[in-house]
Amino acid sequence: MTRELVDSGSIGAIVGMHTSSVRRAVIEGCQGRLPYVYTALHEGVERSPGVYTIGETPDRQLRPAIDMLVNQRHARRWMFIGNDYEWPWISHRLARSYVNQSGGMVLSEDYVPFGAEDFDVVLQKIEEVKPDAVLLSLVGQDAIDFNRAFGQAGLSHSILRLSCAVEENILLAIGEGNADNLFVSSGYFGALTDDANMSFKERYHQRFGQRAPTLNSLGQSNYEGIHFAAALALRALEQGNGRPLEYKGVRGIGWTSNSAISYPVHLARADGHLFRVVKSF
Repeated sequence: MTRELVDSGSIGAIVGMHTSSVRRAVIEGCQGRLPYVYTALHEGVERSPGVYTIGETPDRQLRPAIDMLVNQRHARRWMFIGNDYEWPWISHRLARSYVNQSGGMVLSEDYVPFGAEDFDVVLQKIEEVKPDAVLLSLVGQDAIDFNRAFGQAGLSHSILRLSCAVEENILLAIGEGNADNLFVSSGYFGALTDDANMSFKERYHQRFGQRAPTLNSLGQSNYEGIHFAAALALRALEQGNGRPLEYKGVRGIGWTSNSAISYPVHLARADGHLFRVVKSF
């Protein structure tokens, strides 16, 4: 579909928030012929022509969070669990080195297919191994189903969980009773109280009302990606490719290239159906 749209000239740019496997398919369809802004978290520097990545990477998202949990929460024995595709594979390989460098150890690494539904085998393994913490690289409904089952199995009181892919809507679906000791590392939370986010929230609710869908990293990244694409177009018209890109956003990103980008990362802990930020990096 991407190639057909590009070939027909129907689109001039793509802004995408989706899994890495979809990103590969979109890149194949684009073949560098138009700008493609990828807003989701990802494995690392993307070098494909015409692709602009503005999401979090493991070095910024996982390294400081793991170090803090190992050294401040004594989470030295880890298990890794993820969906069976590119982002968890690469993230876990990097996370293994972060755990080791922080003085911890990785006991096992397990992968499940999308739509697994039944996590009994994985949960049984957790009960047998008894890790201090579990790194979860599950997305969407799988993240919901696993975390519900984890809480219902009585594991959440004694074992920490760390995820990069749980946002406010997923937390609501997990349920307050299943969210004990659930930590999330992300570039954005709706609960942030800095001036930029408070202004963003005010504009959002003025436009869509107080009962509008909860703000989260997925929606915010799309908002940011659209403004990023607009800034790319403006810079091309002004022939200013040599300078850092300036665009309207919430997180305060500084972007010069995919390998030269700065952004804040926050570690939050689930508190009922809300996130409470405990540390910013």
